[in-house]
Amino acid sequence: MNYLKHLFGTVLFLTVAGTSYGCNLKAKEPTNNTVIAKSIAEKPAKQYVKIALLLDTSNSMDGLINQAKAQLWDIVNEFTHAKCGNDSRPLLQIALYEYGNDNLSSREGYIRQVIGFSNDLDEISEKLFSLTTNGGEEYCGEVIQTSLKQLDWGKNADDLKMIFIAGNEPFTQGKLNYKDAAYNAKEKDVIVNTIFCGNYEQGISTMWKNGATLTGGDYMAIDHNRQVVHIATPYDDVIIRLNAKLNNTYVSYGSLGREKKAMQSAQDSNAAEMEAAVAVKRSVSKSSRLYKNSQWDLVDAVEDDEEILSELVAEDLPQELQGKSESEIKSYVKAKKDEREKIQKEIQELNAKREVYIAEHQKEEKGELENALLTAIKTQASKKNYKWD
Repeated sequence: MNYLKHLFGTVLFLTVAGTSYGCNLKAKEPTNNTVIAKSIAEKPAKQYVKIALLLDTSNSMDGLINQAKAQLWDIVNEFTHAKCGNDSRPLLQIALYEYGNDNLSSREGYIRQVIGFSNDLDEISEKLFSLTTNGGEEYCGEVIQTSLKQLDWGKNADDLKMIFIAGNEPFTQGKLNYKDAAYNAKEKDVIVNTIFCGNYEQGISTMWKNGATLTGGDYMAIDHNRQVVHIATPYDDVIIRLNAKLNNTYVSYGSLGREKKAMQSAQDSNAAEMEAAVAVKRSVSKSSRLYKNSQWDLVDAVEDDEEILSELVAEDLPQELQGKSESEIKSYVKAKKDEREKIQKEIQELNAKREVYIAEHQKEEKGELENALLTAIKTQASKKNYKWD
């Protein structure tokens, strides 16, 4: 599961703010002043990292799901540092599918889209924690094909598009041949990475390696039942306390506001119930550029477009801003933004010290899923000129 941890964390990764040029470093230089002026006037294209996680939720996969829950934030935190070749920051979107569960529709091949491509980290976490396991038929080719058809992968050749499929039954099960699904993935420039939960050689003999090789992806075998070991540090409690203060800087608005703020708190609780270290990692994610909530938080919304203040009706505002003038609301939001940035900076500084502490005390204790995901992501990202700072 150390491998999947890196995928989620590298990755929940996330979901994700930032505007960037393509990572293709071979773009031609403008040849005249007209072209130069046009390129300056046009907004740069957004660059995406799109990751679809296809998780087997049959009876034997409880360990896999638990590792994914624990390691989602590692994936997000890893992508916080990702850059395109021209030093711009990519956007991260994550989709989640479950398959092989008797509770799912047989007509749909025991497959369900849990969430489509999203950068809403709280919602991705909520959906992940909602997964339960139950015995069933595991059709790898069909779930890959379903994700290729249902998700908007886009047509930008510089986007990094990856599928990570994890399970423990033969890759050949089901009516749809996995080779056909792999061919379709290649047509869409989507790399399929396979994670077999079991013996490495068994995964090869049951075609998991072949399923990855056909698209230029990586094959990995992990012990999905291995207990993830988190290293406690002297900085954890302080970061968790700062996270509580960070939540107080969110100003909910609109019909989604109250619901989303409650979800934020609920996902803090989900992380804390797993282990304190997971709560710390989530707090670090919330202090990063990838944790954006413009749809319900007035601070993020105003940062994106200050005109929203003149468009809101009184009923959309939280109680503390009812009856306030636009200038008073603007001052309130600015104060919350300043407070948030200060707390986020503190968390990032403490996390830097935390990472040094972990590096000094860690003895190959990373999760199986984490290692699998991050290793594959960095290898494949480097081919499209991505790098990490």
